[in-house]
Amino acid sequence: MSEGLVEVFGIIITFVMLTSISILAYFAAKKILLPIIARRIEGNRLKWDNYLLKRKVFEKSTGLIPLMVFYWGASHLGSLAQGFKLATSILMLMLIAKVVGCLLETIDDIYSTLEVSKEKPIKGFLQVIKITIYILVGISVIASLMGTNPFVLLSGIGAMAAVFSFIFKDTILGLVAGVLLSVNDMLRIGDWIEMPSYGANGDVLEISMNTVKVKNFDLTITTVPAYALISDSFKNWRGIQESGGRRIMRSVHIDVNSVKFCSPSDMKKFQNISLVSSFVQENIERMSQKGADAITNVGIYRAYIGEYLKNHPKIHREIFQIVRQLQPTDKGLPIEIYAFTNDIDWVNYENIQAEIFEHVMVSAKFFDLRLFQDPTGFDLKNINIVDKTDKNTKEN
Repeated sequence: MSEGLVEVFGIIITFVMLTSISILAYFAAKKILLPIIARRIEGNRLKWDNYLLKRKVFEKSTGLIPLMVFYWGASHLGSLAQGFKLATSILMLMLIAKVVGCLLETIDDIYSTLEVSKEKPIKGFLQVIKITIYILVGISVIASLMGTNPFVLLSGIGAMAAVFSFIFKDTILGLVAGVLLSVNDMLRIGDWIEMPSYGANGDVLEISMNTVKVKNFDLTITTVPAYALISDSFKNWRGIQESGGRRIMRSVHIDVNSVKFCSPSDMKKFQNISLVSSFVQENIERMSQKGADAITNVGIYRAYIGEYLKNHPKIHREIFQIVRQLQPTDKGLPIEIYAFTNDIDWVNYENIQAEIFEHVMVSAKFFDLRLFQDPTGFDLKNINIVDKTDKNTKEN
């Protein structure tokens, strides 16, 4: 038998043995070592190591064991040793990059359990690190296959910067946007944002390098490009959570024909309303002086609403509030309430606002004021009845 055939048979036998040992090592690690590690992790009091199991860090790491065994034994493959070592080292490098990627995801999972993660998410930065590692590994693999120094290959990439910037435009824009959003504290996980151009109106679920995931109030999920939050405008409602107050800015419209100066009998009647009794008394004393201006019923009504808000248990007393007149229109005289509730929950806020305006609308009649609204079918029906009554009266 020639020396060549002996060498070939030797290589084949060695390859089969190495492959068998590698497979046995893999199954031993997966069936024996992994369960032991899992039991130790699940049995201790620590919580962070559970995320290592969740992201399958140990499971992916077991793939390194057969590769290391094969790499160690590849030197016995004669003339093919160098090629097998190169292939094995490339596979090991790629698998290590994958394991490191899983570790970065684990770090993000652990960090997300901390309260600070809502203010300073790191997912975008970790994704940048992961991409950088993958790029460096890719360059190393290409350099190994070409038999050149990786640094020589890196120097040539500078000439391809324009191509890379075009291919990875969204990634680069997302990276810059993610850094700006984090550094300027423009967005946090849990913030309520509103961005009509992208149909987003809800709570921020996730901030990654390229996208921001928003859970809308109709339970749909909207994905917004990170750079859109920098280039376009959006509304962040975080302020209402930090201040503990949510704004009410709504008006009732008064029929201007019901506005009048208050007579002495009106003042006496209004003085019996507890919330404005002192205000009315002050104006009675003021009006007794020569040349003093009379007060209107709408002026007392505004004072009444102001006192009502000051005494309302659900109105925030430490934030500015005002009851004011707006420009009269063909819809009447708007009386606007500008105040803040001390309960920011949406349902509670709407109930408080409704309660206030129900009271404001009903109380207008106590000041001889009429609320304005466009004529309805009921109003037109009453007009017809009045016209018919007048016509019958004239005929009789």
